[in-house]
Order: sequence, then structure tokens, then C-alpha cells
Amino acid sequence: MLQLNASSSRWTAFFLLFLALCSLLTPAVTVKHENFKTCDQSGFCKRNRAYADSALSTSSWSSPYKLEASSVRFDKGLLTGIVTKTVGDETIRLPLSVSFYESGTARVTIDEEKRRKGEIELRHNSKARKERYNEAEQWAIVGGTVLSKGAATTQGAEKGTTRVAYGPAGAFEAVIKHSPFGVDFKRNGETQIKFNGQGMLNVEHWRPKIDKPVPEKKEGEEEKKGGEESAEVDTNVVTADDEGTWWEESFGGNTDSKPRGPEAVALDISFPGYQHVYGLAEHTGPLSLKETRGGDGKYTEPYRMYNSDVFEYEMDSPMTLYGSIPFMQAQKKNSTVGVLWLNAAETWVDITKSSSSANPLSFGIGATTTTNTHWISESGLLDVFVMLGPKPQDVIGTYSELTGYTQLPQQFAIAYHQCRWNYVTDEDVKDVDRKFDKNKIPYDVIWLDIEYTEGKKYFTWDPMTFADPLGMQKQLDEHERKLVAIIDPHIKNEGNYYVVDELKSKDLAVHNKDDNIYEGWCWPGSSYWIDCFNPAARTWWQSLFRYDRFAGSATNTFIWNDMNEPSVFNGPETTMPKDNLHHAGWEHRDLHNLNGLTLINATFSALLARSPAEVSHPIRPFVLTRSFFAGSQRLGAVWTGDNQAAWPHLEASIPMLLSMGISGFPFAGADVGGFFGNPSKELLTRWYQAGAFYPFFRGHAHIDTRRREPYLAGEPYTGIITQALRLRYALLPAWYTACHEAHVRGEPIVRPNWYVHPEDERGFELDDQFYVGSTGLLAKPVVREGQLESQEVYLADGERYFGYFDFEGYQGPGVVKVSAGLEEIPLLMRGGHVIPRRDRPRRSSGLMRWDPFTLVVVLGKAGDAEGTLYLDDGESFGYEEGAFIHRKFSYSAATSVLMSEDLAATGAGGSKKAKEYLKGMEKVRVEKIIVVNAPAAWKGREEVEVSEEGAGKSGAVRKVGMEWFAGEGGKAAWAVVRDPGVGIGRGWKVAFA
Repeated sequence: MLQLNASSSRWTAFFLLFLALCSLLTPAVTVKHENFKTCDQSGFCKRNRAYADSALSTSSWSSPYKLEASSVRFDKGLLTGIVTKTVGDETIRLPLSVSFYESGTARVTIDEEKRRKGEIELRHNSKARKERYNEAEQWAIVGGTVLSKGAATTQGAEKGTTRVAYGPAGAFEAVIKHSPFGVDFKRNGETQIKFNGQGMLNVEHWRPKIDKPVPEKKEGEEEKKGGEESAEVDTNVVTADDEGTWWEESFGGNTDSKPRGPEAVALDISFPGYQHVYGLAEHTGPLSLKETRGGDGKYTEPYRMYNSDVFEYEMDSPMTLYGSIPFMQAQKKNSTVGVLWLNAAETWVDITKSSSSANPLSFGIGATTTTNTHWISESGLLDVFVMLGPKPQDVIGTYSELTGYTQLPQQFAIAYHQCRWNYVTDEDVKDVDRKFDKNKIPYDVIWLDIEYTEGKKYFTWDPMTFADPLGMQKQLDEHERKLVAIIDPHIKNEGNYYVVDELKSKDLAVHNKDDNIYEGWCWPGSSYWIDCFNPAARTWWQSLFRYDRFAGSATNTFIWNDMNEPSVFNGPETTMPKDNLHHAGWEHRDLHNLNGLTLINATFSALLARSPAEVSHPIRPFVLTRSFFAGSQRLGAVWTGDNQAAWPHLEASIPMLLSMGISGFPFAGADVGGFFGNPSKELLTRWYQAGAFYPFFRGHAHIDTRRREPYLAGEPYTGIITQALRLRYALLPAWYTACHEAHVRGEPIVRPNWYVHPEDERGFELDDQFYVGSTGLLAKPVVREGQLESQEVYLADGERYFGYFDFEGYQGPGVVKVSAGLEEIPLLMRGGHVIPRRDRPRRSSGLMRWDPFTLVVVLGKAGDAEGTLYLDDGESFGYEEGAFIHRKFSYSAATSVLMSEDLAATGAGGSKKAKEYLKGMEKVRVEKIIVVNAPAAWKGREEVEVSEEGAGKSGAVRKVGMEWFAGEGGKAAWAVVRDPGVGIGRGWKVAFA
């Protein structure tokens, strides 16, 4: 493109000056709502809400969608047919497919024949694609779509239906109703999910825009609203005002040209008998999603999913945030079901609930609640996956099989990260690094925000402030620490900058509606955006990360992709215009919510291939993203964006992270201390205590905040924060094992009460406490100011619980009080679990590699306990070739024996890498076993018998000292076996009687 003219240059200078002045102002306390649409300001949302109101309020309402019975075909797990929509004399044909997969998932997809065949006309000479966007699957779905050989049509008494039995032992059934079209999904004969039960299915078909002349106004006649004369009669019940948003729509100074006209898809999905629904990450409200149609305690707006840079987002709101996962689960006693709405366009979801009672004289006894949801997307296919459970893990596991399991992070990634905007020089970074060591505070990663670059040009270093980036990273590497540098998708439009020169010459940027390169504004000023939907652009992006091109980067440099919604400062709703064009002619409206995923996909691949040496021996990439979609969990970590240093934001972080976990993206965190503003020392301390239980644990702060590294807090705060950090490091084996469970089964890393106790209806709304993996650790961080005495913790079952630090005993079910002084973290251990940890304090997790283990055996009411440990080298992909240790520890009250068993798959340890890893771990041992709730019968016993497999020790029995301690007051008795000397990777037994 041509260089900016003088007028544009003056505007650039003014704009950058304005940004600089804004950065000096005290941040506002709430989001600017006027910058973001409400449903009424989003034409397709308003139309479909009105459509829903008509369906619910009209007694004679009948959905105009019918499945033509003669079109139905079923073969090898796939049902196809034609759904028709009648509008006046016109019949619109909508191809239907219902897929039944071996995974037990069903999928319903509706397309539009005219658009699919390209038999439509685009307005404004647009070069956009004519089809409905059908490539979301290519980005989000990676498995679980093998058609079921066992699915079969069945006969039923109900006429006008097609029935298909599928799933495990044929326990699932889809009842497809022909007129009006709808689907009931059943499990064991009971309906779990209904499609179009309320008649809100709506596919806005293509129609030409007909400009009709407006008749002359007669004398005395009031002028009609614009466009009224051209409003067509349609079952969509569209008002004249609404038709104005069919063809173009203006907001925030931008006009969307809408070359394809109206094309929204909508469907009501009901969950009969289910009172609670979860998911739709990312929002700031409670874990159990609220109703959205007004009234006390309800929202008035639908939940919105349209990835956006929301400056200082507000609490308890259905507003859109940085990422979108259109996955919802419904929960009732001992039953979980779920749906995935696979659509990457702007999407709104209404939630309402209705109660019913079978007997009007029962006075509420036996009443059931049905949750009704209404999903509305601006464009694309109607494409929904259905998961029928019945257990929480069945649903989340199936979803993870579809969209991909969480990346197994490197060991350093689950340790502590230190960040701010910005560490100002390489000497500043080294000084912070030294001060962590001086104060004996562990950390693994230090981060650089945008100021490290030369003039906001990514892949460069400021020569004045970061003159020696390799020397800086060499110092970090001495203690096995890492550097994360930010690289965003906007590329500065400046002459003699090789990155933008290549971007333009290779034509790899997003285009505007006129099919020219799109120019917008972000941190560098005038910018272009890489189009990572383009394979050539991804290949080029990968080349930029090579060590010879990104000079100054090293093997311990990793990447942070921010602003990838994408954030465009002068764009509508702080993002790109919807009629921008991407690779292959797709409009931005079609794939907006996928944009962030495509960037981190390219960055992940780039880190894998950045040097020839690492191609043959690659280390796992680490990429942090702000924007995300279903499937992003395969590629890295996420955080909740620009929060505030305020107590409500600390409190909101827990349900937000729990929601991310049950939405299939568990490796998530929130900025510890709050990004905007300056936290009090009490708030900062409590936030570190909570952050020690975030899966992704990073302290971060805005450029205008005071420095707040832990060593600056002063005593007693620095000491308390240090203890929280050391607790995190001690429990890294438990956290890493939980990450492995997420990686292989999709399980949340931190788990809400309903996931662990799906039978406990009282705990379905609980979202301020959680379990860590399968360890039995139950945490409830203090998140409110001045709470310095105790914390109420809910125990869902009758199992015994014990304080992590003092072994104080607690009994459920019900609420118990746990001590919560400023120096205390309310943390309980559930009986029946074995918790692995490493107790020697180190400077970083990498220095713990050869440290011995402590096993904490927490005996439950039955006297038994069980737990697991997963361990590998923490950085490579060697685990894929069997280079790992996976052990099950179990204690039986019947035998009084604690034993270690191998959980590795048969033959997994046969590879060269596996043998090398196991040999290297031979000397890593268990140095201590602590038994909590130790039997009184052990009193006076001073020895245990230890036997071990391998290393020439098979069959040999050794006696090792044991000490038993009586509990005082309400504390449990405990016993300690010091240095049993058994290898962490071998089989062994410890006999206590």
C-alpha cells in the first residue's frame, strides 16, 4: 500500500498522543457499555428474541419447519434429509444431517441449499463466499467423529417420527419429529434434551433486497418508519424496524455492509428436569448460569459470545469477554448432559427456567425444573453436538475427545510466573531475578510486555533498553528459569520494518470489504493483521520465530499472544469490521471467535520448528492466549484478562476458572493482584494465597501501578506470600498429576463440588471452593476483606476431612468452620486419598528434578486411601514414547499395607527414551511417608517392614523406623515413616502391622 499522506501522519501523531495521555489517567472503575452492543442493538439477536416471544405468546403457534419424510435416508450411522421452511408461497430447502458417532455423541447439522450451491447474489460487488461458513470443524474438532456401526433405526408407536438407537448398549435414542421438525434425545427411555420443543428454530434464508418506492405522503398522514413499505410477510415476524438491519447495520461509527443479507440461525434447546446449567465460558457471573429474561436476580441480556477486548470488565455480567466456548452442561442429581454449539460467529444465549409438578395437590413435592435455552448466531451452519452422559466426566471427556485434550504443560508452566507491564530494561529483569533469590522466593518465569520491542515492532528488541537479551536469558537459565515475551497479531505499518514489508509483499494480511489490505489501530498506531486462516501466512509466521530471525530469542524464550480477539482500537466494538475478508473469501463475521485460536495454533507450530536441533528433539511449546474458542486448550494456557485490583475481582476469579475447567480449558488463571490499580497488602496477600491454587499462576500489573513483587510487600506480608508460593512448589507433583489427568481424560484441574459429588443437589450452585485434581485437596481461599478469623467450608459427604497444615478433623455433610487468619489458607484433605509432594524449597521447579518425594496418606472412615503420581522429564515429548512414571499408591486397612503399583500401559517402557528416563530416575526416592488419621493400634510401634522390586531388591524385607503421634483436641493422630528409601518409579510395599 501507499505510505500515509501528511494528513494521515498528523492524525497518527494525534492518536498516539491521545493514547499516551490516556495511559496517564487513573483507570475508570467500570466498562464503557456504550462501546458494546446490547441484544437490541444487534439486529439478528433482536429479531430472534422477538421470534421467540411470538412462539411463546401465540397459542396457535406452529413452527414452520418440517422434515420431508420421503427425503429421509439412514446409512451406517448417518441420517440425512431435507427440512423445509414455508414462507408464503416459497419453500426453502434446508439440508439436514444427523450423525451418530462411536463416542456416543450425536450431531445435528442444518445448512441452506441455495447458499450451499452458490445460487445467491451478493450485494456491493462483494468478493465474500456465498456459502454458510462450514470450516469451524476444521479448527475445533479433532476426534470422536467416527460414525457408529451400531446405530440403527427403530420402530416406535409415535407416527411422523424417525427413531435411532445409538450409544453404549443402545441406551441412547434420538426421536426425530417430522412436523414440526424437532429432536428429542433420550437416555434409557427418558428425554434428556429437546431441540425445537418451543418452536424457536429459525434459519434466516437468503432473499434478494427489493427496494420498493415509498408512496407520496398524503396530506395529514403521518410519515411511516423507514423501510416499512418493503417489509415482507415472513414467519420470522420481523417488524419494519428490524428489516433495516437485514441489509446493513451501523454501530460505533462503522457500517456493516452485509453483502449476504440476513443469515442468522437459532434454536431452542431444553433440558427437562435439569435446574442447573454451566459453561458458556467466558463470563464473570456465577458458575451456575443465571436466567436472562428479567426479574429479581436475573439478567436482562442474553449471554453473549463475541470475543472482545473489554477494558476493565464488570462483575456478575453476561457481557462478552475475550474468549468463547459455546459448550453447555446441564446437571441434576446423578445426571449430566451437554451440548456444543459449533458456530464461530457472534452468538447470544438466553436462559429461562420453568417448574412443573405432576400432582397439583403435592404443594411442590416432586416438582421438577426444566431449563430452556435459546441459541442465536449471526451466520454459519446450525451445528450442534449432543452428549448424554450420564456422569460429569462422561460429558467433559466426550467433549475433550471432540475438541482435543489439554496440552500437557511443561513443568515450569505450572510453577509461578512473575510479570508486569513492563520490566523496563534487561538489567531490570536481572535485578528482579536476583532479588527473588536474595529473598529466597521461588519463581520460574519472568515476562516482558510490549515495551521490550523497538517502537512496538514485534520480533525486535529496543537497543537502548534491551541491548543484551541473550545475556539476560543466560542469567535466567543458570537457575532453570524462562522468559516469556509478548508478540501480538497486529504488525506495525512502518517503512523499513522487515516483518510488515514481508506481510504486505506476500499478501498475508486480513483484507477489508473491498479486498484491499485492512488497516486499523492498535498499540503501534497504524497496523495490519496477519490472517492465520491462510496456510501461507501460518508458514511465514513460523519462520519469524527461528533463532536466526528473531535475534535475541533463546531456547528458554516462550511466547504470549495477547490482543488476538483481534483488538482494534478504532474498530467497531474494539475489533475488526465484520465485513472484512479472510483467506478463501470468508467474512470476518463468520469466523470471528476462531481468530485467537488460529494465531496460537501458528505460534505453537512456530515454537516447535524454530530451530533444526529442536525438530528432532522438540520441547513442548508454551503459549499464553487471551482469546480462545473450543479447541484452544490443545495449544497452551489462558488467563482471564484485564481484571482490577479489587476484592470483587479476586472473588470472581474462582467461578471464572471453574467455568473454564468444566468448559474443557482447565489450564487457566487470573492476574494475581489485579491488573489495574494498586491492591492493599491484605488483598495482595490473599490473592497470592488464592493464586497458589490457580492452574496457571501469574502475578501481573499495569504499567501505571506501583511495583509489587512479593519481596516489596514488607513483613509479615512477604513472609506469608512466600509461604503460599512454597506451598505451590511443594505440591507441584500433585498439580502435574492433575494436568496429566486433564491431558489424557479431559478432567478439570480444579473441580467444582458438583463435578466431584454429582449426587449432592445442595452443592450444585457452589462455586467458591474446589478440589485439586483427584488429590482430595479441598481449597476455599479467602476472597473478602477483613475475613481474618474463620472460613466456612461446605462438606458434601460423610467422609472425614483434615486440615492440611494441622490435621484438625472435620466431619460432613454440612458446613464447617476452618481457621483463616491472614497467614492461613483454608485447605482440607479428604479422607481416602494419597497426596504426593516435594518438601525441599528450591529457587525454581527445574532445580527440583532429582528431589525426593513425601507421600501424605490420609485415611478415611473406612481406613483406606488411594492416590496417583504422574512424572516425566517435564519438558519434552518423550512421554509419548513411554518416558514417564505413573504410579498408584494404595493403603488397605484390611492388610495394613501401603503399596506402589505401575499404571503405565503394557510395553510403554520398552522404548530407548523410556529406558533412559527410568534409569535417570533410579535414585529418586520417597524420603517420607506421613499417615494422617493413623490408627491408635499403631501406638508404640516403632518400625515398619519395607520390600521393593527391582535393583536387586526383590523379596528383601527391610525394617524402617516409624513414629506415631497422638492427636490433641480435635486433631487426628498421625504417623511418620522417615526415609523408607524406596524408589519413586518402582513397585514396593510398606507393611504397618
